[in-house]
Amino acid sequence: MKRFLRDLLRSSWVQRALGVLAAEYLRLVWLTNRFSYEPANVYDIVEPEMPAIFAFWHGQHFMTPFIKTKESHRAKVLISRHRDGEFNAIAAERLGIGTIRGSGDHGGAFHRKGGVGAFREMLQALEDKWNVATTADVPKRARVVGLGIIMLARESGRPIMPFAMVTSRFIRLKNWDSTTINLPFGRGAVVGIEHVYVPPDADAETMEKLRLQVEAYLNEATRRAYAAVGRPEAALG
Repeated sequence: MKRFLRDLLRSSWVQRALGVLAAEYLRLVWLTNRFSYEPANVYDIVEPEMPAIFAFWHGQHFMTPFIKTKESHRAKVLISRHRDGEFNAIAAERLGIGTIRGSGDHGGAFHRKGGVGAFREMLQALEDKWNVATTADVPKRARVVGLGIIMLARESGRPIMPFAMVTSRFIRLKNWDSTTINLPFGRGAVVGIEHVYVPPDADAETMEKLRLQVEAYLNEATRRAYAAVGRPEAALG
């Protein structure tokens, strides 16, 4: 029975149904939360820098498709190739976000889980004027920025835009990335700090310094976002 349920949940039609339901639920959350932005003119700052690499923490990703507010904000998101990531891809595409299937790196080990192909596809997307959105931390190491996003910025010449997008009402799961399921009928906040450029000739020391900078910006963005919705205790340390 356990195997039957597992296979059922992973079947294509169930994954598609879950993806559609997830997308429409997230649309409800977006429409029923009152969002604030910090800085208030964030789009005036960000748009001239596009295409850009938008970075956020694992487990804080559900609302991120809604940072796209114009058709001109073309975006693709990196989603795991694992079968459990299928409904996430379906949901993202239903919300108008393109998908790149692959995996995060572990200290630059792009050979893992199709990482090489995903990295090349992200580079190509940026060259073709698509924004690329991705989690900055690597699987099973929450809140630790991986070198992959730094390498992507170095090779593409495009800036990293660290941001946090939260709601005042949520359920937080007790898993490795503290997945946050956003709830409707509350307040929301989108907070960005500063963008980060990685020089094309950046050596290992420079890349490590910038990796830590992105990590600090993401933690600060998360702290400010939860403070903005009246939930400062909810920030992930």
